[in-house]
Amino acid sequence: MEVEASEDASFEAGTRMAELAEAGTINVGVKYDQPGLGFNETGSDMPTGFDVDIAKIPVASPGIDPEDTSKVKYVETISDNREPFLVDGKVDLVLASYSITDERRAVVGQAGPYMITGQQLLVPEDSEAAGPEDLQGKEVCSVTGSTSLDNAKAQGMKPVGFDTYSQCVDKVLDGTVEAMTTDGTILAGYAAQNEGTLKVVGEPFSEERIGVGYSQDYPEMCQWINDTLEAANEAGTRAEAFEANLGASGVETPEFPELDACES
Repeated sequence: MEVEASEDASFEAGTRMAELAEAGTINVGVKYDQPGLGFNETGSDMPTGFDVDIAKIPVASPGIDPEDTSKVKYVETISDNREPFLVDGKVDLVLASYSITDERRAVVGQAGPYMITGQQLLVPEDSEAAGPEDLQGKEVCSVTGSTSLDNAKAQGMKPVGFDTYSQCVDKVLDGTVEAMTTDGTILAGYAAQNEGTLKVVGEPFSEERIGVGYSQDYPEMCQWINDTLEAANEAGTRAEAFEANLGASGVETPEFPELDACES
């Protein structure tokens, strides 16, 4: 989905948004291995997916063309390095299936949420598992640094962490682990990619509030991000992005959630 750069960007002097507009460049952390959310074909410098399309909305706000990869660097960001990348200034924003939590907000800023989803299970097509109750004591995988591992343990499953979601999917496919667990929207992308081989099962057993990460050094970014998300929802851009990337999986377009208030 293409988002046009703003032609009338104006920000208060000294804000991070003004600095980005002046520089004309921005770095955004996204996933590279989540079909439908953040995925990068080998050799491409422009990833695709719902999170990537949502990222284009604040990127375009300071007048930066989100399709111009000489101006926007989409940095591969795995679950375990989202906070370090923001704290160290390697990226300006993170949109990488980034659940909002109190623990993360102690380290970085998180605006939003722009989507609420829930944790489910991805299992082989011939699996009889229908939910966590059928996988008690069984090994299920997710990515290191994600909230999914803690949730799986709390549900009585034996969590196993991997660096990337694609590694986890491979372990389900080869039978090393019984299932993969994370947000249902992420699983839907993999199920669509492996149609007839993998399926999503179970009712959501957590609530994941997906937001946008930014550095605590720039608290003014919170309201700016929320305002761009609100405007995108009113214009229908957010729903268009979801349907374009995840509609084929059969997942219903979620309603736009109430945004958390930014601290003044």
